[in-house]
Amino acid sequence: MFFEFNKYIAPAFYFNLYYEFNNKYCVDYAKLTPEEQALIDFDSEYKNRDSSYIDAAYQAFQKGIIKDDSFSFVHQNKVTNINDNYRFVKKYFHPLWVYYILLIRILCFKNPFIEFKGFLITFKVSKINIFAKINNHSSFFSFNSALLNNRPLISIIIPTLNRYKYLKNVLKDLENQNYKNFEVLIFDQSTPFKADFYNGWKLDLKVEQQGEKALWLARNRAIQKSAGEYVLLYDDDSLVEIDWIENHIKCLDFFNAEISSGVSIAVIGSKVPKHYSIFRWSDQLDTGNVLIKKDVFRKVGMFDRQFEKQRQGDGEFGLRAYLAGFKNISNPLAKRVHLKVKDGGLREMGSWDAYRPKKIFAPRPIPSVLYLIRKYFGRDAALLNILFNTIPSLVPYRFKRNRFIHLIGIILTVCFLPFVIFTIVKSWRISTNMLKEGSKIDKLI
Repeated sequence: MFFEFNKYIAPAFYFNLYYEFNNKYCVDYAKLTPEEQALIDFDSEYKNRDSSYIDAAYQAFQKGIIKDDSFSFVHQNKVTNINDNYRFVKKYFHPLWVYYILLIRILCFKNPFIEFKGFLITFKVSKINIFAKINNHSSFFSFNSALLNNRPLISIIIPTLNRYKYLKNVLKDLENQNYKNFEVLIFDQSTPFKADFYNGWKLDLKVEQQGEKALWLARNRAIQKSAGEYVLLYDDDSLVEIDWIENHIKCLDFFNAEISSGVSIAVIGSKVPKHYSIFRWSDQLDTGNVLIKKDVFRKVGMFDRQFEKQRQGDGEFGLRAYLAGFKNISNPLAKRVHLKVKDGGLREMGSWDAYRPKKIFAPRPIPSVLYLIRKYFGRDAALLNILFNTIPSLVPYRFKRNRFIHLIGIILTVCFLPFVIFTIVKSWRISTNMLKEGSKIDKLI
């Protein structure tokens, strides 16, 4: 769908992979309405004319233009023209990316004359603000949703582990929802289990004590036992507004989608991405805040238990749903505040960050990360992902926003290079065994 150099910036980007329906995620610039075309700055400075149209499709994707039209160039090949690729990177990404890509390509024995030529020709190209003009889907707010009016039963699923303090606020938010036709299935893995905690709530609560501390097992079992045809996955350390459920349902109806991916605003960690403020094709799935039609599970299966006590099981499921042709919309109105508390939950079983294991000699990254990338994107994508993410992972999670602190990460990587390599090799070997063992995906009965 995009330019070849996108693989260096986002090695595990969903849309780097093709499938038989992949055209639906792109748009034909010529078929856009005049209002939609006005949102796109058509760039005729690319050497290859096809590159100009794919640049336009990339803008449409980022700006929230959602169409099902096929795009005649996209399904054939990615843009491979070197000059055009450097231009694309300079236009849409931080200036340091182009230096990083140039270095990687030289180290990978690409023709240095061609690379430096492409780099120099586009040297004066400036980064643009792609979100200066966006499709705000203003008709969404006046949309009379038939699905919402039909009041379908929503099954809200919450696995929890030693977080009663935060789960209390979660249940209060659910009691206050405008939309009332929902059940709440809680699979509680806490020690000790506090049965009395669940008394007195004005909710259709179905609570099950689960002895095994296993996140994906809990979600799979809850989905199997859910009564609704719409499954709303939620975390036990989150806060939402009173129209949260309503906005999820309405999104599915408005865009004729199967998945509404609510945005998650973390109180610590990375900056809030600008694209979180608009409806757009979603390139992720977060089981802390997502509404999914049950038919998706029936077709692609449940969550892969290879990710148990590790990371990115939700990302892998989202990728499977994408490859199966399901429409996943990023929904800015169904937002949650993710507290990312230090105690309880997956934090007790592993780590809250894919590249920051809790123990110093633990594999880096978490092996399931390499399992996912190697399985779907291949070895080279996994190596690129390691290269870019290892350095910042050596500084504490709370400093992810601080670019200066990342320089310390570079110094630490150099100083402790043998140790870093040891933990990476360890993770690679474990992921190799996971790949040999194969996926552990049950079907929805």
